[in-house]
Amino acid sequence: MTARRRPRAQTAERRDSLVREVRAGNGNIHELARRFGVSTSTVRRDLRELELSGEITRTYGGAVGGPQELPLRDKEHGRRREKEAIAAVAADLVDTGDVVLLDAGSTTARLARRLRDRTGITVVAAGLNAIALLAEAPGVELIVLGGRVRHPGEGVVGPFAEEQLRWIGPDKVFLGADGVTARGLCCPSPEQARLKHAMLHAGRATYVLADHSKIGAEPFAYWTPLDRPHTLIVDAAARPADLEPLPGTALLAPPDDQTDQPGRRPRSEP
Repeated sequence: MTARRRPRAQTAERRDSLVREVRAGNGNIHELARRFGVSTSTVRRDLRELELSGEITRTYGGAVGGPQELPLRDKEHGRRREKEAIAAVAADLVDTGDVVLLDAGSTTARLARRLRDRTGITVVAAGLNAIALLAEAPGVELIVLGGRVRHPGEGVVGPFAEEQLRWIGPDKVFLGADGVTARGLCCPSPEQARLKHAMLHAGRATYVLADHSKIGAEPFAYWTPLDRPHTLIVDAAARPADLEPLPGTALLAPPDDQTDQPGRRPRSEP
């Protein structure tokens, strides 16, 4: 493992002050740059390092203190190229006649966008963003899971949604995640963890959509065990050493302009 260089004293002091400012609610990048007399690129670099150390969470245009669930809008702005590549590979797996179950999330929404021009498919959606994208798609039969809309993730959760899954047998399930480890999928709430587990077991084939920054991440306290065969679709920036401990099979998504030739790296099931 490569050791990280210790920041110089001036940089370390600035980062300590940045943490205090962000935790006090002053997390706008431009305001922080003015306050500390540095460039916005320096602030972004500092925030990136502070996020890696778990002290703050970056958002679109700034940061907030500590691990927090981001609003869906902020998630949609992050890792856009990686998410598009993952969505392109996932969309290629959907065949005419399929019943598809989509979890809530920013990457599954990008998949929904790629499916809205299809014909002869049925999509069962749990996220408001995917529902909005598919509501007027003439060739898509849209089924909306019922339940309570949870913020800030804008996904449906609760016993009504779980009960509805008892009567649906999708061909393919696509799950999102805030973190993926050998333990399973990391979730912001126990309701989400329970619903994802029901989704995991609902279909004939299950896919987890996660960009490389989610691999090994454990931002929250709740987990969905990955206790059935599944495939992880991840962008090509994921390191093989990080993927190796994970159960299931990995499908590597190349950059979006190369998605006609996805790469596969099989692993044995647990």
